[in-house]
Amino acid sequence: MKSQSLTSHHTQQSRLNAHEKQSAYSLALIYSLRMLGLFMILPVFSVYAAGLEHHTPFLTGLAIGAYGLTQAIFQIPFGYLSDKFGRKPLVICGLLIFAAGSLVAGAATDIYGVIIGRLLQGSGAVAAVLMALPLI
Repeated sequence: MKSQSLTSHHTQQSRLNAHEKQSAYSLALIYSLRMLGLFMILPVFSVYAAGLEHHTPFLTGLAIGAYGLTQAIFQIPFGYLSDKFGRKPLVICGLLIFAAGSLVAGAATDIYGVIIGRLLQGSGAVAAVLMALPLI
């Protein structure tokens, strides 16, 4: 009987309140929209890149992979900085860097501009910070 009341008490404590739910939904939306915007170009990028100046298959592959490369490089520093300065400022900073990279890549007229934009997008490495952000 006592174990049932402990289980019931634990279940009641583990439910999210309205603020926690709103935070979880907001973070999920930010993460989802970022991933959507980032990866929706992949199926058509090779066709688009063929029209850019200085295009080669290697540079097209580099433009696609540049994001993952800088994402991998900056995950640990962003995690460290988020422990030091807080998660929210790093999420905002990372999203601003990602937006700047999106603007650079979107305005690019040659493949090198797209590569620079994708490198910037990846350096706004907020995925780990978002997943570590406490809801409370």
